[in-house]
Amino acid sequence: MKLDVIKLDGGKAGDIELSEDLFGLEPRADILHRVVRWQRNNAQAGTHKVKTRSETSYSTKKIYRQKGTGGARHGDRNAPIFRKGGIYKGPTPRSHGHELTKKFRKLGLRHALSAKAKAGELVIIEDAASEGKTAALAKQVKNLGWKRALIIDGAAVNEGFLQASRNIEGLDILPTIGANVYDILKRDTLVITKAGVEALEARLK
Repeated sequence: MKLDVIKLDGGKAGDIELSEDLFGLEPRADILHRVVRWQRNNAQAGTHKVKTRSETSYSTKKIYRQKGTGGARHGDRNAPIFRKGGIYKGPTPRSHGHELTKKFRKLGLRHALSAKAKAGELVIIEDAASEGKTAALAKQVKNLGWKRALIIDGAAVNEGFLQASRNIEGLDILPTIGANVYDILKRDTLVITKAGVEALEARLK
């Protein structure tokens, strides 16, 4: 499939032939869902913790005599049945991550790129270069109509462009190695440089 290539100032810079294997697939929601779920689960901290009855700070002395009270035969104020006692089988620190094969993760990335291409939310730019001036870049982004955009560059992001984009709301920049399904789907517009397209094709071939 062919797509026009533009410059940051909005001018045309020719066109580019995009691989059907990366940008021409029929997007599948089940594949995208599995990859996004894998990403979000791996990002979850899993540091939640409650105190068990051995960790709550009450005396271990028997709280009242065994017989003659007419109540249950309790021995420990830390028992889970009491308010502020130890919690039975509560959450403890653990990893929420699970395995997903590299082949499937690559497939998910292909479907995410194809989903953006099919929805008409894919833009190819010649390069992402800037002198480091936020005001100038913000004006270019506004003129192009990018409100929530992810820009994927080649192996490394241009330092001046990265510096200029830091204070622009709704603009994310990633090198090719950082391209992922969740970030691609989260933004309204996916912008890829020509170098980024070549690097993605090399990565996902």
